[in-house]
Amino acid sequence: MVIFMEIITTLINGLSIGGIYAMIALGYTMVYGIAKMLNFAHGDIIMVGGYTIYVFMLVNGNPFIAIALAILVCVVLGVVIEKVAYKPLRGASPLAVLITAIGVSYLLQSLAQIIFGSAPKMVTVAELGSLKLGDLKIQLSTLVTLISAIIVMIALTLFVKYTKMGRAMLATSEDKSATQLMGISVNLVITVTFAIGSALAALAGLFYLLKAPSISNTFGSMPGIKAFTAAVIGGIGSIPGAMLGGFLLGIVECISYNIPSIASYTDAIEFLILIVILLVRPTGILGKRRREKV
Repeated sequence: MVIFMEIITTLINGLSIGGIYAMIALGYTMVYGIAKMLNFAHGDIIMVGGYTIYVFMLVNGNPFIAIALAILVCVVLGVVIEKVAYKPLRGASPLAVLITAIGVSYLLQSLAQIIFGSAPKMVTVAELGSLKLGDLKIQLSTLVTLISAIIVMIALTLFVKYTKMGRAMLATSEDKSATQLMGISVNLVITVTFAIGSALAALAGLFYLLKAPSISNTFGSMPGIKAFTAAVIGGIGSIPGAMLGGFLLGIVECISYNIPSIASYTDAIEFLILIVILLVRPTGILGKRRREKV
């Protein structure tokens, strides 16, 4: 019975962490699917959201206001980055866009270090306590994260499937030229995509702070890399793939942490899974092969 409870707890914790990775991965996969670029500055938007929560918790102390402002700041930042750094590079080589994304990432990290210093800052968003069901004890922050992640993913799926903008995103991801001929503004679609991805990054920053209430200028680096790994495992450009990859990575991470002999190799194990899946299925689990037009 005790072993069964430990398995359930590990599974719930894994799904909770995986939900965070999935939310970040959705930002990567949507931008890649629509704009065909890898926004490696996406992880640092998580950091900006975390610092925004930190600042407004000091100023106001109301977590709901801090969270709302963090989402707003991240959305504005994501749109500005797209307009200033990426839009002028439409039609440029993928290498030029990649180098620009890396440059934006380091710029955000450096600005955060200049403003807040390199020492980690403690951020207490809310004390949620724990829930005990018989022998099962679960942190409420874990349940809140998992439920919120599921709600966000369902809402995003419905948005993409049933709204006019969502269908425009799907059309743009398939064929930009044909989409423009149909009178759809591709620039607007890409801007909305960056805004949605940035809002999800802000939420991911919040849930990370609930689990580990400490932030520094590299706060979003490793989560961003792992979320990108999740997106590739699931199939870069696929929204269901990003969700699947995130949950899979989260479960593997929690299982590894609970096995002392391999706990220190958790990151290596996750990246090894990426390599194995790409060797077996280069497009990812739910990825689709696409013919390139010549």
